[in-house]
Amino acid sequence: MIDKQSAIPLYVQLKRLIEEQVAHGALAPHSRIPSERELSEQFEISRMTARRALTELTREGLIYTSAGKGTFVAEPKINQSLQALTSFTEDMRVRGMKPSTRLIRCELIAAPELVASKLRVPLATSVLCVERLRLADGEAMALEAAHFAFVGMERMLTIDLAGSLYALLQDEFGLTPAEAIQEFEARLATHRECLLLQLSDGMPVLKLERTTFDAEQRPFEYVQSVYRSDRYRFVARLVREGAR
Repeated sequence: MIDKQSAIPLYVQLKRLIEEQVAHGALAPHSRIPSERELSEQFEISRMTARRALTELTREGLIYTSAGKGTFVAEPKINQSLQALTSFTEDMRVRGMKPSTRLIRCELIAAPELVASKLRVPLATSVLCVERLRLADGEAMALEAAHFAFVGMERMLTIDLAGSLYALLQDEFGLTPAEAIQEFEARLATHRECLLLQLSDGMPVLKLERTTFDAEQRPFEYVQSVYRSDRYRFVARLVREGAR
C-alpha cells in the first residue's frame, strides 16, 4: 500500500506498486491498468500524482495507452545480449518465439560511400542489398537493411531469404561470421519505419549498425537495423580489466 508518511514521493510509490504487480504476474501483458480517477480514489491520492506515475511507466515502456480504450500493460521487452554474434532467427527460437520474415527488396546496387567504406570496396562497387522486416510470433520487431560483398553473392537473388542469413551464408557459400563491430544509437522513427514496424508517429527506435567479418578479418556484411524500443532492450556484461 501507499505510505503517506514516507519520504518517498507518492507517485514513486504508486509506480513501484504497479511495477511489482507486473513483475509478479498480477497484471499480465495487455491487461487494463486502472485509470487516473480509479487510482486516485483507490489510494486517496490526487489525480495529478496518479498521472505522473502512469506517465513515467509509459515513458519506460512498461505500459501503453490505446486511444478511447484505456491504459494497458505492455509486452515484456526482449533482452538481447551483446556478448555473442547470433542471428535474429536464433534469438527468437531460444526464447520460444516463432521467427518469420517479410522480404522487402533484394537487389544489386552501386555501393554508396558509407557502405563502400564499411565493406572496404571502391565507391560504386556492385553490392547486394537485402532489406527485410523481421517478425516474432507475427509481430514486427525490426527492420534490417543488409549489404553484402563477397564472391558469388549474386546467387542470393534466386535463393529464399526467409530464414537466417548467417545459416544460409555458411551452408551455401561456406562463409562463417567470425567477428562483428556494432554501434547503437537512439532516434525517432521515420514515417516509413512507423508504417512497417506498426509504431505511432514520433516513437523512439534503437538503431544498430554492424560490420561483420569472416575468419580472415575481411568484412562481408554491413547492416543497418532499426529495433522497436518498446520491445527490445540490449544487455552487455562488463568486466573491469584486471578484475577477478
